[in-house]
Amino acid sequence: MAAAPEGKRQAASPRQSDDSRQWNALYLVAALTMIFMTLAVALQPLFLRKVLGVSLGSAGMINANVEVVAELLTLMVIGSLGVVSDRIGRVRILVAGFAIGAVSAFLAPFSPELGAALGVGGVAIYYLTRVAMSLGTCVVGPQLTTLAGDFTSYGDRARRISNVTSMTAFGGALVFAVLMQIPRHTGVVPVMLFNAGLGAGAAWLAWRLLVDVAPRRTEAALPWPQVFALLHRQPRLRVAFVTALFSRSNVAVISLFYMLWSIYFADLAGRSQELAAAKAGTLIGVAGLLLVATSIGWGVVVERLGRLNAIVAGMTVSGLGFGLMSLVVDPCHWLVLVPMTLIALGQAGALLAPDLIAFDLTPRDLRGSVIGALNVTSGIGMIVTLELGGWLFDSVGPYGPFMLVGVGNLLVAAFAYMTVRHDAGAVPDEVSELES
Repeated sequence: MAAAPEGKRQAASPRQSDDSRQWNALYLVAALTMIFMTLAVALQPLFLRKVLGVSLGSAGMINANVEVVAELLTLMVIGSLGVVSDRIGRVRILVAGFAIGAVSAFLAPFSPELGAALGVGGVAIYYLTRVAMSLGTCVVGPQLTTLAGDFTSYGDRARRISNVTSMTAFGGALVFAVLMQIPRHTGVVPVMLFNAGLGAGAAWLAWRLLVDVAPRRTEAALPWPQVFALLHRQPRLRVAFVTALFSRSNVAVISLFYMLWSIYFADLAGRSQELAAAKAGTLIGVAGLLLVATSIGWGVVVERLGRLNAIVAGMTVSGLGFGLMSLVVDPCHWLVLVPMTLIALGQAGALLAPDLIAFDLTPRDLRGSVIGALNVTSGIGMIVTLELGGWLFDSVGPYGPFMLVGVGNLLVAAFAYMTVRHDAGAVPDEVSELES
């Protein structure tokens, strides 16, 4: 595979240019990305309930379906965008994703008015805007991860990418600890408009501060045969893909179903829905701060235990936390912090290790394609989990989605452990060859 000459937005190396400036810019954009994505999902149940008047009986499936439709559409483009990013770079796609998300976020609060004007109903318009927002943000996530991987080598990869994970966790914690406290004072619409401005700002920052460093792929043929060949001969990479199938949906289950549970439980507990959303946001925010605190530590854990052992540990701890969540009665009680803490402790490792394995075992000019395929896999997991979770929420009870995810995480941990036993040890020779 030949590498194309560097374009005008490429730098020779982040270490030859201003290394610290590039990493600081990447950390900032990572935090803004998670704030934008998480705030959109967290505000959704409140907007549907308070503005669009969605009833409790259909809340689970409607909220889940909004996310699932978005995931279906992004699955159609996310893999191909990984291939495109290997040829044109990551930054242009990042900026375009933020721009699409920002415009859609601006239109979302006006769904009732737009629906009335077009004669299709506010819920339908909100569906369309949320799908477009998710399309934009789902484009951003893989490109940001791949760009971070481009900046690293095997020796510093775990530490650097754990720092990126920590910043994304900080963004998520900030949403629930701070931003989700605002709707009870201002209403939900001003916060949604603030999120639109945040997306526009992130697009500008990405364009001004980030540069591409990976070699450009010039080979005309599609890279999927090489990707499947990697999967066939690398059991570690197969574990990474199976973990991705479950780990990303864990975040969505907490952001969507826990917030949904809290808002609709408020009617039974005699609380206002805005107060319930704020209190639930505080609890998630505290757990998110724990995730921030442990994310950097996971980089050290991965370096000492290895990538596969980190998956075993992370998915086991997270799975136990989700299992305990299924025993909760009042979602706004402070005891919820116990399972939330376990989920936070395990989640950082479950999100970090699959990306590290993918970067370790993939040639530099093929990383966009492999990370794209990894995110397609996680999108499929998101669709299945949210659909089953929405049905369980409405049919079995609010604890259903959490039990589903807990069992799934423990099964993934068992699969990773079996692979550890049959494929023990590191792969430094192969990794060194790919890094060169």
